[in-house]
Parts: sequence; structure tokens; C-alpha cells
Amino acid sequence: MLPFAARRSLQALVILALVTFLSYVIMSMAPGNALQTFIDPRVPPAELAAAERALGLDKPVAVRYLSWLRELASGNLGYSIKTGTPVGALILSRLGPTLLLMGTALALMTVLAIVLGVVSAARPYSFVDYLATTFAFAGISVPSFFFALTLIYVFAVQLGWLPTSGLQTYQRELSGLDLALDRAAHLVLPVAVLALTGTAELVRHVRSAVSEALKQDYVRTAKGKGVASRAVLLNHALRNSWLPIITLLGVALPRFFSGSVVTEVVFAWPGMGRLLVDSVFARDYPVAMGINLFAAMLVLLGNLLADVAYGLADPRIRYQ
Repeated sequence: MLPFAARRSLQALVILALVTFLSYVIMSMAPGNALQTFIDPRVPPAELAAAERALGLDKPVAVRYLSWLRELASGNLGYSIKTGTPVGALILSRLGPTLLLMGTALALMTVLAIVLGVVSAARPYSFVDYLATTFAFAGISVPSFFFALTLIYVFAVQLGWLPTSGLQTYQRELSGLDLALDRAAHLVLPVAVLALTGTAELVRHVRSAVSEALKQDYVRTAKGKGVASRAVLLNHALRNSWLPIITLLGVALPRFFSGSVVTEVVFAWPGMGRLLVDSVFARDYPVAMGINLFAAMLVLLGNLLADVAYGLADPRIRYQ
């Protein structure tokens, strides 16, 4: 296991270098820079050029990338051009809300997808199966931002049950249980959007994997021995369906992160996704590069954990 993890970690470093280089080049190709975006347009061109030289914005892309890489090796993600704040501090300030949102939605999505997929596969062409299939196609077809706006209109505007934005109620001093309940209320709608759109895609694959397992000989043998239907479903069919489900969860992680960016913007959630959008619009590339690096590391870590989970789900798998 350890040699395998070490080899995958080395591969991840190479991929990270490629991802950061491509991200840096693509962002550098966009017109303008952070100074030209937020500085007073009445500033004389000579002073603007001097400021760009001071920040190194006039250097070639390759030189700037190598400089950024050298600082990264020493643990420095750079500084925001717009505010001068260290990028690491900015990311840490937004990391908690993003992990809270993504972690809650990912857990809910996994549970819903497995329950709906297993029930749908166990009762094909039943009302539950048709309901799950309809839900899956509707979730895939409807854009997440439209789904988010619909939930806001129904549950916030019309019913007034839930808040529409932010991590907690603005200008209210709360603590203890009141603070926890207030944050939970703010979490409901963004988590619902992320979890339900992700569930819609995953439930179809879970249903397909479990349905395929139910057709195998070992399932028929278990039924022939008189094993209860629920035990056959959970201990034989579902257990042998874990590998494709784990693979899909690993692949779904990048899309899940990109979905959280849209959700954070719609619900004004103070997380990394909203910070990424703000930094891109402001041409604040050090901040955008730091978040891109974090997202790439998250995806690679998810894939590594999925590989490790293979061995736990199927002891026959050996790491060479």
C-alpha cells in the first residue's frame, strides 16, 4: 500500500505542475490585469506602468510562473494584487464555509443516491423506480442555478421559511444553539441544490451497478440457498457494486466542486467558490491560482482515496 501511495503521490505532483502551468498561461492570456481593473482610470499611464513593473506584471508569462512556483516551494502562495492580503490567509478564511457546504452536501448526496439507487434496482419498473428515474432525468436536465432560483422563490420569497444568502443572519449577535440553528437554516437551500443535482446523476449509476449485480450467478445461488431477499441485496449485490460506485464518487468530485462555485455565487455563500469568481473578475490572478491549486489537490486527493477504498471494498485487489 505504501509504495502505491508514494507512486501515486509522485504522479499527483506532476499533474499538479501541469495544471498550475496551464491555469497560469490561460489566465495570463486574458486581456488586462488587476491594476488596470480596479485602479483609478485617471492615473497617468507612466505611473500605471511603474506599478506594473514593481509587481512584476510586465515580465513574460514563463518568468512569472517560475517566480510563483519558487514562492510556492517555500510555502508562500503570494499576495492579492487588489488587497495586498496573503493568499493563504484569504483561502483559509473561506475554507471553513466551503468545507461545511461541500461536506454536508456530499454526505447527503451519497446517502440519497445509494438508497434511491438500491431501492430502484430492487424493484424495477415499480412506482419507486419510475419516481427515481424521473427525479434523475429532471435533476440532470435542470441547470443548478435555475433550480437554486426556484428554491429561493418558493421557500424564501413565497413561504418565507428560509434565508436566501450568507452564512448567518446579518447584524444579529448569536451564540451557542441559536447560532447553530441560524447557520443550519442558511445551509438548507445551498445544500439542497448541491446534493439533489449531484444525486440525480449518481442514482442512475448506482441503480445500474446494483441491477447488474442482481443478475449474477452468486446472487441466484444465494437466493437458491434461501437467503432472505434483503440480505441478498445488501450483503451480496450492493457489496459487489461498491467498486463502480466508488469510481463514480471520485469522478464526481471535480464536478461537485465546480457546482459549489455556482451555488456559492447564487446564495452569496462566503466560501472559496465566491472568492474565485471575485478574483477572476478582478484579474487578481494570485488568488485565483491559489484556489485552482487547492481545487486540483482536492481532486487528486479524492482520486487517491478512491483507489485506496478499492482495496477496502474488495480484498481481492492488490496494489503492485
